[in-house]
Amino acid sequence: MFNYNLLSSLIMKMISLIPSWAQHFEEFWESVQVRNAWFIKLRYSAVLMLVVFLTTTGFLFKISFTPVQFYAISSITLSIFLYNIILARLQKILKYSDEGFNPIHLSIIQMVLDLYALCLLVYYSGGIESPLFLLFIFHMVIGSMILPRFVIFSSACLVILVFSAIVFAEYFGLIAHHSIAGFLKDPFYNNLTYISVTLAVFAFVLIVTVMLANEIANKLYKMEENLLDSLDKLKAVEIEKENYITGVVHEIKTPIAAVQSYLDLILGNYLGPVSAKIEEKLNRTRSRSDEAIQMINNILKISRLKLLDDLGKDELDIKRLICSAHEKLKTQIETKEINFSLIDNRINKRKVLGDKFLLEIGLSNIISNAIKYVDKCGEVVITMTDSPNGVEIKICDNGVGIPSGESENIFQEFFRASNIKHKGYEGVGLGLTVVKQIITKHNGTITVKSPSSLTSKNHPGTCFIITLPVITTPS
Repeated sequence: MFNYNLLSSLIMKMISLIPSWAQHFEEFWESVQVRNAWFIKLRYSAVLMLVVFLTTTGFLFKISFTPVQFYAISSITLSIFLYNIILARLQKILKYSDEGFNPIHLSIIQMVLDLYALCLLVYYSGGIESPLFLLFIFHMVIGSMILPRFVIFSSACLVILVFSAIVFAEYFGLIAHHSIAGFLKDPFYNNLTYISVTLAVFAFVLIVTVMLANEIANKLYKMEENLLDSLDKLKAVEIEKENYITGVVHEIKTPIAAVQSYLDLILGNYLGPVSAKIEEKLNRTRSRSDEAIQMINNILKISRLKLLDDLGKDELDIKRLICSAHEKLKTQIETKEINFSLIDNRINKRKVLGDKFLLEIGLSNIISNAIKYVDKCGEVVITMTDSPNGVEIKICDNGVGIPSGESENIFQEFFRASNIKHKGYEGVGLGLTVVKQIITKHNGTITVKSPSSLTSKNHPGTCFIITLPVITTPS
């Protein structure tokens, strides 16, 4: 028995408006939306061109239209303008739908309306003698960038058939010919050789142009899809790497925790009393091991941030976060006898919305860098001010600074300025990269400037300017 369902399925597949590779390709639909918008903008230009064509050609080129031509072209121009307004509104609210009306359908509607209007314009402006028939090629090129091959080739064949039908109908006297007076010295619509050659060349150029344009558009779409696939694979590899790092770092906690247990046994005098000098050393060791555990927890948190985009949403007092970072770094500040200042020039003491832990890491990193790279008795000044984008935090020092031309690379992974690489400063060039990621995830910005506002002879210094959005409360 003949399977009508299978035949129907095959036919529907052949004339599918959506290419199989683009079914769930978001960028394809965005491109279709953009090109639909092109159609609409170009149509307004076409309306303006037709108005100019009707009103100025008589003065410029000494040609004239019959009342029928003038009325017909004016009516077509008005119709294009009106349906373009409707299409423009429809295009703004139209979204992709697997089953319902989608941007591809809108493209086809635009093509059909435009081809119908163009056929009428060509007919009333001289048929084969009209220069407007070349717009068929232009129109098909735009359609080739949007529509599937079957649809655009069918449209091209239909254009050739309809245009040929108009031309031959005029030649055989089946319909009236509307030539533009003064445009051509001798008529060509009744010259069989001319119209046959012209139609043959037109058909060839149209088909080849559509074929090439559609092929190029499809290749570009597929190249973009392959690029996105490659990016997805890279992301998967990055996730695998982060999982590996997380696992390794987590395992490092175990021996450190074991060391802490032994230290607690000794400090608790469970193994006998120890001298005050040894107890002091053991307490410092216990404190350093706590720092190591805290550092491991920080790395785990950052890895989780990269894997899950796990960002807290707490209302935070940014000044308190800076004071907290200052308190943790107080020993280094006092050891180097640094002149540390925090100036709050804000009028509105608004809070920021974000992850307390991550922002503390970011601010501590910048402040500790300022402390690290200034000499003994150096200066670090933190200034807070209101800005149009929220709160601006400027962390300036009079330290070693950043050499000219290297500031734009300072946030790259593993990058270290050339003036600190061989001077004994600890670091691997990852801290500022993490800070940049943290600030960016909080919708903020961070920039660097060197020399700083605290610059002095042999001490150019550096300024980091951080801007974070604040919570706006209704008045």
